[in-house]
Amino acid sequence: MKKFFTVYDRYIFTQVLITTIVAILLFTIVWIAPEMLLNTIKKILRDEYTVKTGIMVLVYELPKILGKAFPVGLLLGSLFTFDKLSKDSELTIFRAVGMSFSRILRPLLVLSFIVTYLCFVTYDKWIPYSCQKLQEIKGGVTLTQYIYTKKDENNHPEQAVIVSRFFQNEMSNIIVLNFSKQVFDDLHGLNNILVAETGRKGLNNKSQPSWILDNVTSYDIDEDGIFKKITKQDRAYILSGEDAEEAYTIMVNSTKRDRDINNKDLKHYVNLLKKANLDEDYRLMYNKYLQRFFHPFVCVLLAILGCLLGFSKPREQRLIGFTIAIGCIFVYYITLPFFDLLAEKGVLPPLITAAFPPLAFLCAIITFYKSRDL
Repeated sequence: MKKFFTVYDRYIFTQVLITTIVAILLFTIVWIAPEMLLNTIKKILRDEYTVKTGIMVLVYELPKILGKAFPVGLLLGSLFTFDKLSKDSELTIFRAVGMSFSRILRPLLVLSFIVTYLCFVTYDKWIPYSCQKLQEIKGGVTLTQYIYTKKDENNHPEQAVIVSRFFQNEMSNIIVLNFSKQVFDDLHGLNNILVAETGRKGLNNKSQPSWILDNVTSYDIDEDGIFKKITKQDRAYILSGEDAEEAYTIMVNSTKRDRDINNKDLKHYVNLLKKANLDEDYRLMYNKYLQRFFHPFVCVLLAILGCLLGFSKPREQRLIGFTIAIGCIFVYYITLPFFDLLAEKGVLPPLITAAFPPLAFLCAIITFYKSRDL
């Protein structure tokens, strides 16, 4: 039985691996050098950071860069390697001894699946962890005006909670609108308004999760929309049980970018957004969640594309392949926000917006494969 990994496979695997690592390092240096490094040095000189803290900031910034560097590095690494093999006529020799294109591609596919796994782990584990550490170094995020609406089984609002400021578990300037059962045309009447100076998530008198409001002013409203009673109370409980947990989770995650959340928590967040009928947020975050699986797979497609672009005639200009490769990378990353917007606004389903870029690369691979007549 023939060995699966022959001398040829080890040779190609090693060559592509070395050039990919070099490309990733160059991409990382170019990305981190201009602004990120300069800002960190300025903060060190202003004594905002110690030297150790500045170094840790740069280290924690690396996973976010590597998430983009892995596909780029693999594309350029495979392109440079196979272009060099073409110019040195080594690919001609491989074809002359009967090696098919799929056989030549085998060691590259093995490497690309390894990089795909690393890319997936980077987005699922490393980037959320590094973002958490950076937040601890730079300070927390303050949310301005978060709104949560609790609805009944008929999708009618029962209660709306408006939080002006939020930091960790401390809320301030909270307004709670309690809706009445009466509906006037498209308007829902109010029977009570609560205004609280501060609030937090804790346990109510029944030991259930709840939002606890302090220094509360209560305004009771009659059926005609007139304030009939104003009272003061030291404490009030709202959103008890599952509602309190879900509203708090949505509020906390709304302060984060999708890259700050791991796959498990992001999926849970997406489900909560759907349950709360926050359609635009749901479509956007669901699109981001699906990209977690499609984006790593792009590594495999770019590796194959780089190999195809590397297959060239001895006198063919090397600049052509590299120009096409850089153009593909530029178009891919520049169009991702556009597809995010299409998903958010409901123009296209999130599954299509997330899958379209990989499918576009797949079509490009088929086109180049036919044009090269391999």
